[in-house]
Amino acid sequence: MRPPAGNGLKVYLVAGFLVAVVADRVPLLGRGLLPLSGLVSAVPIVGIAPILVMWFGFDWQSKAAVVVVVTFFPMLVNTLAGLAAVDAMQRDLMHSYAASHIQTLTKLRLPAALPFVFNALKINSTLALIAAIVAEFFGSPILGLGFRISAEVARLNVDVVWAVIAIAALAGSMFYGVIAVVERACTFWLPSYRA
Repeated sequence: MRPPAGNGLKVYLVAGFLVAVVADRVPLLGRGLLPLSGLVSAVPIVGIAPILVMWFGFDWQSKAAVVVVVTFFPMLVNTLAGLAAVDAMQRDLMHSYAASHIQTLTKLRLPAALPFVFNALKINSTLALIAAIVAEFFGSPILGLGFRISAEVARLNVDVVWAVIAIAALAGSMFYGVIAVVERACTFWLPSYRA
């Protein structure tokens, strides 16, 4: 049985967010994860997708693994940057109010990190789609947009290939647009939206 694709992506985005919050609290973890994120981001999707397909098989797990590798670290890096973007004077003010770490995190640092988190979500909305299509291209025997592209290129049906690409571009634009609308609703207080 094939699980809903969106649920797995949500779990890994939340995992990247939570690891970033923990890495912010434990600086040694953050210093260790940032170089690793650069290394993983430098690996091309077309290079890692066939390896993950060989490891996890032709079912949905291999596609999910490719999506995880591609989306986890952008969420982690952007959230860490957002948590670090809070001004020292604002932190000192929270400290002078005797705010606990949890209060400072929830009242000051997480709201300040929201633009960075939404930036990661917008990036990952298109990256996840691309990663899933590339994984299907290498490891789907009968299903998916990647399989359709591979099969139709072999038959020289370029019109079908362009149609699949158009569908993927439309889906990616829709995902991006939905996240942009949610971002505007959640970060209405930003000066850039008050114009």
